[in-house]
Amino acid sequence: MAQQGTAQRQDSPAGNPSSVRASLTYTLHLPEKLIYLITEMGEDEDSPEYHKWYDVHDVTIENARSGLKDLSLDREGFVLRQAQTAVTDFYDNAQVRDRYEGEVKDLIEDITGADEVVVFDHTIRVESDRLRRERHVREIVNLVHNDYTVRSGPQRVRDLLGDEKAEEYLAGRFAIFNLWRSIAGTVFSTPLALCEAQSVKPEDWVEAGLDYGDRMGEIYNTAYNPDHRWRYFPAMTADEVLVFKNFDSATDGRARFTPHTAFVDPTSPPDAPPRESIETRALAFFSS
Repeated sequence: MAQQGTAQRQDSPAGNPSSVRASLTYTLHLPEKLIYLITEMGEDEDSPEYHKWYDVHDVTIENARSGLKDLSLDREGFVLRQAQTAVTDFYDNAQVRDRYEGEVKDLIEDITGADEVVVFDHTIRVESDRLRRERHVREIVNLVHNDYTVRSGPQRVRDLLGDEKAEEYLAGRFAIFNLWRSIAGTVFSTPLALCEAQSVKPEDWVEAGLDYGDRMGEIYNTAYNPDHRWRYFPAMTADEVLVFKNFDSATDGRARFTPHTAFVDPTSPPDAPPRESIETRALAFFSS
């Protein structure tokens, strides 16, 4: 999708990586609207029509583990939790459907206090091109973006539940969460960086369309803002999950969207195995 740049490590006095300096790919505001053509294994990443939109900037990405307990889904937009799984093979769709979706539902209900959770989608992403093509899964995304917009969030509810039932649910507060997990041991290569929701301004959003052939979706890409505050969780294990907010219908000042992207981690060992991860999306409905 987009090209990543250089990265360098910044250590604390004790020698622990308190932050890293890395290149993130943002999006320019242009007169036309960016439309991605989505295929079975991802978008057409080689299209020059996409590349002209991209805008690379070096940013500081803070290690979020030191303030782990202070993070909030309604303030920063993301939290990290310990969560073991009974799934032994995430490439087995039956296990993901019969075991993992229930685990995700229970976890999101526990973390958010939602009255009802509907798990509706999962995507496996692999850094290795060879393994990705063998497994027929998607590429990692090294572009700052958020999965839904003010329009596509409610539309996803209608797509999944039907217009009549959706209108009943849309009358109250709802949110869309993403639960991200490593499926191949500890993540040392291309981890996920997340931008604190409160540091993003409305003018930073760049709407982009997703053309699936049979339906249209819409995401927010993100324009560069030097005030963005970036965090990451180094060395995430397979027993940890990152939960972040893709959409919230509430407009009372809490986090609504969470820009995120893969990035080159300068602390990665040169022989680090390629990252393999699963992201699972769920609707969460609240009575109050």
